[in-house]
Amino acid sequence: MKDLFGSPGKVSGLVLRIGQCLFAAASIGVMASASGFSSTTAFCYLIASMGLQVLWSFGLACLDIHALRLKRDLHSHILVSLFVVGDWVTATLSLAAASSSAGVVILFNRDTVFCRVDKQLACSMFKISVALAFVSWFLLAISSCIMFWLLASV
Repeated sequence: MKDLFGSPGKVSGLVLRIGQCLFAAASIGVMASASGFSSTTAFCYLIASMGLQVLWSFGLACLDIHALRLKRDLHSHILVSLFVVGDWVTATLSLAAASSSAGVVILFNRDTVFCRVDKQLACSMFKISVALAFVSWFLLAISSCIMFWLLASV
């Protein structure tokens, strides 16, 4: 198996997983602290999707820490197959959630006057949360491609 940047059990893989986890958690925190988010289904879906992302990335970060401490190889075919499926599922859900939330933010800000009329809506916080979700998804997309490449090289 190839030794790629972001491979499981490597420091670069740990950095990617921690970045995914932190940006997803930040997206949840910003969205949950914004007033008026719960009335929009896309924002609730974003929180659920980012919650799954936090759990998945945190679990794999813990596995990377364990492998680094014990100097274990995580490049077995079964583990990489599991990582590929998990990464692609969470990446698809995260992209869908971030895209649908971005669509709602654009609707609120440009197409309607919700943000100008209803001052209780925290539209700037919605934007920040969606941006953080896209950063988390981008880091996950990198991991997904790396895992797919590793699976193909088995």
